[in-house]
Amino acid sequence: MSPAKKLRAGSAHRRAAAGVQLRPERELRAITGHIFRIARSLDLPEVEVHVDEVIDALTRFANNTIHQHVAEQGLTVSLRVVVDGRTARVTTNRIEEDALRAALESAASLAASQPMDPGLLPLPGKQKYRAVRRFSAPTAALSAEARARSVKAACALAESQGQVAAGIFSSGQSQSVLANSRGLFAAYRQTQAEFSVTMQQGAATSWAKANAADFRAFHPLELAKTASEKAARAENPVELAPGRYTVILEPAAVLDLVGFLFYDFAATAVHDQRSCFSGRMGKALLGKNITITDDVYHPEQLGAPYDGEGMPRQRVALVEQGVPRNLVYSRRSAKQTGKRPTGHGFPLPNEHGEAPMNLVVEGGKTSVPEMIQDTDRGLLVTRLWYIREVDPYEKIMTGMTRDGVFLVEKGKVTQPVRNFRFNQSILEMLRNVECLGPSHRGTAEESFEMVVPPMKIRDFHFSEVTKF
Repeated sequence: MSPAKKLRAGSAHRRAAAGVQLRPERELRAITGHIFRIARSLDLPEVEVHVDEVIDALTRFANNTIHQHVAEQGLTVSLRVVVDGRTARVTTNRIEEDALRAALESAASLAASQPMDPGLLPLPGKQKYRAVRRFSAPTAALSAEARARSVKAACALAESQGQVAAGIFSSGQSQSVLANSRGLFAAYRQTQAEFSVTMQQGAATSWAKANAADFRAFHPLELAKTASEKAARAENPVELAPGRYTVILEPAAVLDLVGFLFYDFAATAVHDQRSCFSGRMGKALLGKNITITDDVYHPEQLGAPYDGEGMPRQRVALVEQGVPRNLVYSRRSAKQTGKRPTGHGFPLPNEHGEAPMNLVVEGGKTSVPEMIQDTDRGLLVTRLWYIREVDPYEKIMTGMTRDGVFLVEKGKVTQPVRNFRFNQSILEMLRNVECLGPSHRGTAEESFEMVVPPMKIRDFHFSEVTKF
């Protein structure tokens, strides 16, 4: 029996005996070693291997009842070869020797058909990584029954209020290893749980969502209560004229806009004049109360401490008191600009280069209730959706409000408001921030999770009223 078959048989037996769980790291390391032995037999001296394993489960509900439980487990092996200044990647979900040999041969053949890339760098050697711990055993063991109990409580709440609940409760675990033929080896594993709920009362809806490595970091019933209370308040909205308003953006709305800046901090995008920061680095572009970092080591973040080539991720101060100071660099963009790589490159080959994936927006001390109390007239916004870019350089975005917009008058929330379409520059928005709340991990639907505060912003531009 081949080493791969022994690994599969042995690990399958253990998982059957102990429940679904990730393979031990040594098994993934053994797969990479087996690949390198095959590569040497094929005379392929430069090979990079990514092995990723995912176990995910999802409970979906609608109309106050669970209608779907799904679960999946998968392992993929992604192989990149470098041959005479050319590179290519092939991915497979098989780990038998013949499948791995065929994948390596395919990658070598594809690489040979590519044009030579004069900027392609040799594979990096061994690296040192800062440890992060993002694996929660209780989350890995979370059962469909446990998720169902939380969902049942949320649906019971909806029924008691004459509302209809819909959403998901997911949990999962994943691990990855990255190795290359020059001795680099990196490994990472994490768990993740997410609860999202929409409550509907008549034509009114509201929503709440949370995401964390440990499912105990959030409380599904509390999220359901928040959505329920907002849905009840959102019935019979009034229509206001479009224009510029003071807005209080809850974290999900902040995240959905600020998240669209992530690629603008890429050195490749700035060099190619595709970033809103091109020609603006070092200038006072945002408000003095805006500081943004990329920090994979923040305790509320998720993600591996290395990038797509195995380079250690660095904490990078992107914006300091309104001034864009630094960019993130892959090995390639760092070489081109005489900088040091920051560990933000994507797996090669790719056309995007790099990007910060763990944004942290520094917050303040003003809570949302305090923002409301200090507002003479404005709008409280739950979240945004269907966001699209209108002007890349000025970073003007268009989109709509959703799931709860409320009028604030003389320090109190007075009535619900019909949704708006907005046309707003993110750069201008971040110059007009009057105060910030404490920062925490946020999640929404239009951008990836990050650590953000709620914001009170003046002169936010709503261009028209929507039909719902």
